[in-house]
Amino acid sequence: MPKIRVEKKSRVHEKIAKQGIMFNKDFGQHILKNPLIIQSMVEKAALRPTDVVLEIGPGTGNMTVKMLEKCKKVIACEVDTRMVAELQKRVQATPLQSKLQIVVGDVLKADLPFFDLCVANVPYQISSPLMFKLLLHRPQFRCAVLMFQREFAERLVAKPGDKSYCRLSVNTQLLARVDMLLKVGKNNFRPPPKVESNVVRVEPKIPPPPINYQEWDGLTRIAFGRKNKTLSASFKHTTVLEMLEKNYKLHCSLNNKAIPEDFDIKALVIESLESAKMTEKRARTMDMDDFIKLLHSFNSSGIHFA
Repeated sequence: MPKIRVEKKSRVHEKIAKQGIMFNKDFGQHILKNPLIIQSMVEKAALRPTDVVLEIGPGTGNMTVKMLEKCKKVIACEVDTRMVAELQKRVQATPLQSKLQIVVGDVLKADLPFFDLCVANVPYQISSPLMFKLLLHRPQFRCAVLMFQREFAERLVAKPGDKSYCRLSVNTQLLARVDMLLKVGKNNFRPPPKVESNVVRVEPKIPPPPINYQEWDGLTRIAFGRKNKTLSASFKHTTVLEMLEKNYKLHCSLNNKAIPEDFDIKALVIESLESAKMTEKRARTMDMDDFIKLLHSFNSSGIHFA
């Protein structure tokens, strides 16, 4: 007789299993169940009684309740209406109810309100866009304590020459100081994810560096597109030269500048690299000062990345 396949049952949180609520993998739902890690994250955030805290993906509210006891207000962003209902029930008819504001919807599409701190067990599939949404948010927040997939967290703190060093590393470190706080094993979640996690502290640089971030992001995108190649090879690529030439002509048009008759974008790129003494440099070994110097050299020649 052929074997009858038994359908695997999804793991569910004990408290909400009775209500028939199943975890939604599309939302990256993994509830942090270890109270010691929750307590540690809240302590590392150093909440003040006057603080407004932003929490992303509060789930069933294990960390939310801990923070509500210590701060002025928690703004919880949650995309799953079932979790919203669970969170509302948890604080209903308690002194904490008036301190909780729930924003229902996709945090990446929402206009974030003012907040002093951000504390969150971040849904891993939105890690990168969320990080930069937070860092580019104004007014700036004081600090964030965030849990990410370990590989992502290691990229955030990586230094030039490290295996994990990439565009994410240099873009993040331009805008903030990032420190590793905790390692968190997969068995601390329900259901357990397939990856290990780390908690990091992110402190925005206040005031932010006087650099056009769109220009910076465009430069690092090209440099790290082939991070093991020399900058000379990366910037001489046909598609890169076409994009830079288009940008050059657009900036000339917007600023009423005439385009030189002997204009040659390739020659201008080589001149910019040589001026910065970066022709043979490789992105994987360049530090923050190197990229700032390179961006200044390109911009001085009239080459723009945004």
